[in-house]
Amino acid sequence: MAKKFVWKGKEFETLEEIRAIPMEDFMKLLASRERRSLKRGFTVYQKKLLEKIRADPKKFRRTKSRDMVVIPEMVGLRMGVYSGKEYVSLDIRPEMMGHRLGEFVPTRKPVKHSAPGFGATKSSKFVPLK
Repeated sequence: MAKKFVWKGKEFETLEEIRAIPMEDFMKLLASRERRSLKRGFTVYQKKLLEKIRADPKKFRRTKSRDMVVIPEMVGLRMGVYSGKEYVSLDIRPEMMGHRLGEFVPTRKPVKHSAPGFGATKSSKFVPLK
C-alpha cells in the first residue's frame, strides 16, 4: 500500500498528483508572505532556475536563490543550495512546499569553544580545568 501524503488538509497519493496542483490553488494554501511573493512574480534568477528545471527535471541544479519558494513542480528534485561557502545538496520533499529553499540550508555553524588558542592572554591559559 502506497504512503499517502496530507498537506494543509489535502490528501495526495503520488508525486504526480502533487506536481499537478494548479498554482492558484497552491497559493490559497500558503502563508501570506509566500503567497504575496508568488503573486508578485518570480525574479529573473528564479525564472531562469524554473526554465532549467522544466527543461531537464532529472538533472542536479545548483542555485543561489535561497529566497525561492518551493512550489509543487519542484517536489522530488535534487538541488544544490548555496550556504555562503558551498553548495549543500538538498532533496526536495512534499513537506517543504510553501517554505523557502534557504530555510533548509543553514548559513552558520554552531560555535565550539575549546582551549585558549595561540595569542591568548597569559591569564586565560591558567583557568582551572574541570
